[in-house]
Amino acid sequence: MRISKNKFISVTYDLHVGDDEEERELMESATKESPLNFIFGIGAMLPFFEEKISGLETGSKFEFSLTPENGYGEYNEDHLVDLPRSIFEVNGKFDDEYIKEGVTLPMVNSNGERMNGSVIEIKDDVIVMDFNHPLAGETLHFSGEILDVHEPTEAEIAEMNETMGGGCGCCGNGCDDCCDEDGCCDDDDGCCCEKK
Repeated sequence: MRISKNKFISVTYDLHVGDDEEERELMESATKESPLNFIFGIGAMLPFFEEKISGLETGSKFEFSLTPENGYGEYNEDHLVDLPRSIFEVNGKFDDEYIKEGVTLPMVNSNGERMNGSVIEIKDDVIVMDFNHPLAGETLHFSGEILDVHEPTEAEIAEMNETMGGGCGCCGNGCDDCCDEDGCCDDDDGCCCEKK
């Protein structure tokens, strides 16, 4: 079976970053004992990562690079934000045990969208947060192997839905409101759910 939309995929990979081949840094790995598992085409992975492995089958090896614009984007100085220190208070007291430089925090913006921000600096009145992806501006070098390709089970679909935010995959709506005849969200944001 070849990789195509809505197939369950299991892969190993090493992800290195850096332009100089001699000085590339290993950022993360997925091994045979702890592989990366996902359902292809539901928005769980970088689109260009999926494009590069599309059509491969169990046992296929891969090696490719993604430029920043095909990965996590260029580093954007506008994503450095000063937030009032008061929003990090619990019962009127600043949470200095949890809020430290270098810590990544889950946050929600004014539109209700979830995002992660890294604490860059703690000042007297503001906390400087960086909302760039940690790999923004990096060229991503992937190498790995396809371990398995199969139709997803109901349990695997449920696990992916839970991982991506529950409800209808990552879009968070009820399936009655957002699914087309294929069980995928019809709002063009790459989300997918299983019709009940």
